[in-house]
Amino acid sequence: MRNYQEKLIDLMLISKALLFGEFTLKSGRKSPYFVNTGKFSSGYALSALGSFYAEHIVTLGLHHCDAIFGPAYKDIPLATSTAIALSRDHRCDMEVPFNREESKDHGEGGSLMGKQLQDGNKVIMIDDVITVGPTVKETVPLLKLRADASIEGLIVLVDRCERGKGELSAVQEVKEDYGLNVYPLITLHDIVEYLSDGCSLMTLSTEQKDQIFDYLQEYGVSDSDKEGDTCFLPPRGI
Repeated sequence: MRNYQEKLIDLMLISKALLFGEFTLKSGRKSPYFVNTGKFSSGYALSALGSFYAEHIVTLGLHHCDAIFGPAYKDIPLATSTAIALSRDHRCDMEVPFNREESKDHGEGGSLMGKQLQDGNKVIMIDDVITVGPTVKETVPLLKLRADASIEGLIVLVDRCERGKGELSAVQEVKEDYGLNVYPLITLHDIVEYLSDGCSLMTLSTEQKDQIFDYLQEYGVSDSDKEGDTCFLPPRGI
């Protein structure tokens, strides 16, 4: 793991954006852990989070893009803090378009704010967690309606390493349905590995790791042969 990935997990714990217990997800699945980026609510946390996203984008070589798109509403501050960090730390100035969930019929009207995309623009999408990929389904058509822009990738905070609607992982489904590569800052397996080595702010108990394993047995990905997928079902005892 890279240093910024370890620091990200520590920040998630400090901010209580990463919790362990029993949680019902939007998909209806019962999960032994939960990621809530809404807990990154302070100036310090948002600044640090933007720095981690920015470093990941530079590491991937995607800092040549024209814009970072943050879907309404929870991803708008993620895209904004990332753009600030790219400008401040990497001398890379990107525009930040974002959408309203409802179009307005006064003023300039429409649903897209900020940077007005042009044909040929290269865009990065920002999201927090990919499970079954609903954000992509809603956002890609919205962007394509505006201009013939190229979506260079989806940057997510955490890949939960779960299946989507069928047997493919959510990452594989996004690739297959939209031709869009997904680049997680960290995966569930990164979290478990880091919280098992005794060097982090907390250490997962055997019971917690068993609960995660059982969850992945039911909802995880059994193989990672498909291009672009970084997750698989690990052996018990991760």
